[in-house]
Amino acid sequence: MTTWLPLESNPDVLNKYLEKLGVSPLWNIVDIYSMDDDALAFVPSPLKSLIFLFPCSDVYEEFRAKEDAELKAKNIEHPKDLFYLRQYVHNACGTIALVHAVLNNPDIELTEGSVMKKYLDGARDLSPEERGKLLENDAGFTETHESVANEGQTAAPDINEKVYHHFVAFVHHGGKLYELDGRKNFPVEHGATTPDSLLKDAIGVCKQYIARDPTEVRFTLMGLTPTQ
Repeated sequence: MTTWLPLESNPDVLNKYLEKLGVSPLWNIVDIYSMDDDALAFVPSPLKSLIFLFPCSDVYEEFRAKEDAELKAKNIEHPKDLFYLRQYVHNACGTIALVHAVLNNPDIELTEGSVMKKYLDGARDLSPEERGKLLENDAGFTETHESVANEGQTAAPDINEKVYHHFVAFVHHGGKLYELDGRKNFPVEHGATTPDSLLKDAIGVCKQYIARDPTEVRFTLMGLTPTQ
């Protein structure tokens, strides 16, 4: 399996990445510092996606395996136009979260001929597995990811060093809240939501993650929002 350098959970780094990928500068990533309602009121709206970074502890891995088995048994059909891809590159979860966040919001413009636009054009009609393989072999994505991963505030870890944290994205699609995680076999639907309630509803799911692993404190929230 291909291995990339991990991305830093730093809005400055991620916004530079989005720019290089060809995403409209009208949208950017911001830190969300608290889950309190008063703090959430200051998050620019409309929120297009909540991006959640969490530790891949043993507790989480056990939950993920149980959830996957339950979803397989239900044989759930997901909307064909929900853009979802599987992860086949170590440490690519940050990139995949950004892809999920951006490409499930078609009103976010992409520069013609850009890395993200070329990827979308090639991946649009593929399966989640085929989309993941396409990303793995995309030289433009690989080069752009590597250039940005080396620009964080902390030194980039060795490429073979185990990374303990994982990015996922939450989006609104067709009146439903979806958790999109390339390490899972399926998108995970978390019930009804609206563009206006996406932030609060996604925060509710994040609180469940935290409650399952109460000894952990290494959680980070970011949002894809209008540039202020």
